[in-house]
Amino acid sequence: MVKKIQKSSGDKKTSAQAFNSPLSGAIKDSAQQIWLAGLGAFSKAQEEGGKAFDTLVKEGLSIQRKTQAVAEERISEATNKVSNMATDISSKASGQWDKLESIFEERVAKALNKLGVPSARDVDALIKRIDALNQHVQQLGGKAPARSAARKAAPAGKAAVKAAPAKAAVKTAPAKTPARKSTRKAAAA
Repeated sequence: MVKKIQKSSGDKKTSAQAFNSPLSGAIKDSAQQIWLAGLGAFSKAQEEGGKAFDTLVKEGLSIQRKTQAVAEERISEATNKVSNMATDISSKASGQWDKLESIFEERVAKALNKLGVPSARDVDALIKRIDALNQHVQQLGGKAPARSAARKAAPAGKAAVKAAPAKAAVKTAPAKTPARKSTRKAAAA
């Protein structure tokens, strides 16, 4: 065994000698070149990385602007659709209110007619009738009645017109009520 140990110790010497040989120098040179290539790649990545970062920022800004433009367009379309729908609903609602108003007016007119309250048409018909009678009286007697002159001088307000014919209609002749009813029927038709 002594021989073997000696051989092994000799082997150690040869491996140390081999390490100092030209092969070890080539390995060192190769490792040095790899290290320098890594440093060069790192430096290049730093330079290129700044440029690449700036390029990515510019692209991000343009994409953001495009996205905002598309989003604003979509919002505008949605706003237009909602306003059109609101306009349609408003017009339909106003049409319904008009119908409701006319129905209400008709029902109120019917209720007032049942209670015996003369309508505006009835009052207008009575005014025309009174004027015709006044003209007839003037032709027969030659003098205008005091009420007719006072009514013509009074302003054409609704309260004054309604009050004067109602009193005149009551005082003219109670026998003419059937004619008044026929006027209501004609006005209702």
